[in-house]
Amino acid sequence: MPAALRNYDIPELRRLDVAHHLPAQADYALLQRMGGSRIITRSEGCWIHDGEGHALLDAMAGLWCMQVGHGREELARAAYDQMTELAYYNTFFKTAAPPTVQLAAKVASLLGPPFTHVFFNSSGSEAVDTALRMTRYYWQAKGEPQRTVMIGRINGYHGSTIGGVSMGGMGAMRAQGGPWLPDIEHIMQPYAFEHPDEDPEAFGLRAARALEDRILEVGPERVAAFMGEPVQGAGGVIIPPATYWPEIERICRKYGILLICDEVICGFGRLGQWFGFQHFGVSPDLVTMAKGISSGYLPMSAVGVAGHVVETLRAADTDFVHGYTYSGHPTCAAVALQNLEIMEREDLVRRTREDAGPYLAQRLATLVDHPLVGQVRSLGLIGGVEIVADKASRARFGGKEGNAGPIVRDHCIADGLMVRGIRDTIVMSPPLIISHAEIDRIVEVIRGALDAAKPILAEKFAA
Repeated sequence: MPAALRNYDIPELRRLDVAHHLPAQADYALLQRMGGSRIITRSEGCWIHDGEGHALLDAMAGLWCMQVGHGREELARAAYDQMTELAYYNTFFKTAAPPTVQLAAKVASLLGPPFTHVFFNSSGSEAVDTALRMTRYYWQAKGEPQRTVMIGRINGYHGSTIGGVSMGGMGAMRAQGGPWLPDIEHIMQPYAFEHPDEDPEAFGLRAARALEDRILEVGPERVAAFMGEPVQGAGGVIIPPATYWPEIERICRKYGILLICDEVICGFGRLGQWFGFQHFGVSPDLVTMAKGISSGYLPMSAVGVAGHVVETLRAADTDFVHGYTYSGHPTCAAVALQNLEIMEREDLVRRTREDAGPYLAQRLATLVDHPLVGQVRSLGLIGGVEIVADKASRARFGGKEGNAGPIVRDHCIADGLMVRGIRDTIVMSPPLIISHAEIDRIVEVIRGALDAAKPILAEKFAA
């Protein structure tokens, strides 16, 4: 922490926030009525502090990204050292900075075969757009330009750009700002909770085979790739049955289409392996990643590219006319390298797999006796608590598209716990450094929030 904390004028900052700032994914009229955003002024470890003196346990790791926690001076020093040597240069002019090249090699080694190369961007959304463009260019280079159809999933999340929202299957996002890119299809998500009478493993196969059905419907000769998150994070922490991903890969190989794993949330230890595809035992062709690569300290994202895709791009022997001003930004790359060094030195991936992740699962399981909890689920350090109006029927408050999560979330935040409410699910993804005591606190606050929300939900959604 700095020797002396700055003395901010919080009321003035909140006034300026309303007057001039448009924050992400916000109801701007509601923010105006609230008098502005909560102003976060400092952080350390797994905790954030606002300008009014409240401490909150950051069970969302910022936005699914602070793997090594807040306040790491090593990462600030890495940025300073790089900025004083070479703060920025681009990769457009057949140039590259040392940390950019080193980070590419490091990420390729963590991905493992068949991955050999990495394309850098600044955000997860840019990584998704890069994967979309690279996939369609790959098929052009192979002499099959008719392969333009990309297949994603209902309720999948792939970012906020036009390309990302087109690829994603979020209804609320797709209701704003269209029309969307053509030649993008969506299939069912592997959400076993909504199919309680079906064997989960059989359901996993059925959900995966929806991909084959859509390929045949569109025409295999037109399909370029399937894209999916190993675990759907922003969709509500949807963890597929073990049968799902191997069957998805089998179908992709059968029809010769590319398999793209969107690891923006799941990558860099979140599921207890460096990448989610490694947990599920599949081998994709492209991998999008961001967030945990730098623990959110600076904007950095990447696309991992399998060797056979690189060979096709090289055989084209012409420019891939794609890139961003900040692709491979040397300061961001230096911070990402230091972040990965910390993760390896502190063995955070193994700890997530063998200690913190199992402990989170154990503690979340104690919530299943609560009358509002229909299911708890977690994998590594990502988890969800499903809220129901009736445990036996799994009926939701307010019908199929329930919205109980934000009500419970607000009670959590009021009690000093930052979580996210997605429809009827409370979701969490704490920093990988989280302690057992802090996990206990997460569960304690959620239980209290459920108790507090129970009469409110009953009244709000009364028949």
